[in-house]
Amino acid sequence: MPSSDPNLTGAILGIETSCDETAAAVVTTDGQILSNVIASQIDDHAEHGGVVPEVAARAHLTQIDTVIARAMDEADCSYSDLTAVAATGGPGLIGGVLVGTVTAKAIASSCDVPYFAVNHLEGHALTARLTALDDGGIDYPYLLLLVSGGHSQLLAVSAPGVYRRYGTTMDDAAGEAFDKSAKILGLGLPGGPKIEALARQGDAASYDLPRPLKNKPGCHFSFSGLKTAVLTAYQKTIEPLEDQASIDQKKADLAASLQAAVAETLTSRSRNAMDQFLSDHTVTAPCFVVAGGVAANQLIRQMLMDLAHAKGFQFNAPPIGLCTDNAVMIAWAAAERIKAGLPADGLDFAPRPRWPLDPEASPPPGRGVRP
Repeated sequence: MPSSDPNLTGAILGIETSCDETAAAVVTTDGQILSNVIASQIDDHAEHGGVVPEVAARAHLTQIDTVIARAMDEADCSYSDLTAVAATGGPGLIGGVLVGTVTAKAIASSCDVPYFAVNHLEGHALTARLTALDDGGIDYPYLLLLVSGGHSQLLAVSAPGVYRRYGTTMDDAAGEAFDKSAKILGLGLPGGPKIEALARQGDAASYDLPRPLKNKPGCHFSFSGLKTAVLTAYQKTIEPLEDQASIDQKKADLAASLQAAVAETLTSRSRNAMDQFLSDHTVTAPCFVVAGGVAANQLIRQMLMDLAHAKGFQFNAPPIGLCTDNAVMIAWAAAERIKAGLPADGLDFAPRPRWPLDPEASPPPGRGVRP
């Protein structure tokens, strides 16, 4: 197996197939993004009202060769130029992860370069270190809020592979609350952006939705009750209406109220995590990073930025286009491992549907281990 040399410089091919985007990118070890290609599957899943694992796996299989070819072409890169190949090894929908893993192993083997199985969550966790390079970079350790369709976690990030979890979701993630509420409102996919767009036309004070665990001790999250409250409000105040204009306004009001509830909840839990982080680390200029698809929401981003500044933290989040799933983050996570002198993975690596960043962390009250 080719070894990982921390002095290597060159291009890394990243592949991401964990859910409903087939993505490939070429990123250099010094942080240049040479290409970033994403093939969305939204239309494939729209009629089902959510992502269907079997449909996603077939779409990945159909699209992956074309997506990789486009990424290599846009990067003006040949396979002989590659330093390494990286692919999401989990967590995610196992069919899609298998497609990306097998493809990456085949390319790495034929090119005789190291293969890296990247934790999808680590890709999100480290992206801001790439996008902040032009502004002086982000030093370890930093506090991370990783918030997406499947994950809501607060972690101290000390190095590639070195994480301490302060909190995770006890049930639904924040992104799940958006996606399921969007389905209730008849908005379709992707739920988060649809809720945000509709919320601009609504009054966030119209509905008194719960703020789960707000101002409670600890850093865990809970969003299933919020989703249920949206359903109840919809059934009581919108379903009985007949006037379309009234229905549309009520939907916008409910979307705005939901967005505000999620934003306030994330802010409350992040405040506790900041206190914990400062207790654990002596850092002159602590940094708070927000990553994952929900980090693209402008209200949430602004409220978390305001909190960070009030608590004495620098704030950083990837550009909107790199908050959602992409292969740039996968290639960059491999670059971070190379720079840290960490070993590449063997071609016998088995994809993992669950893969926690901090496997030693205790599960939150009321549920088992969550990736």
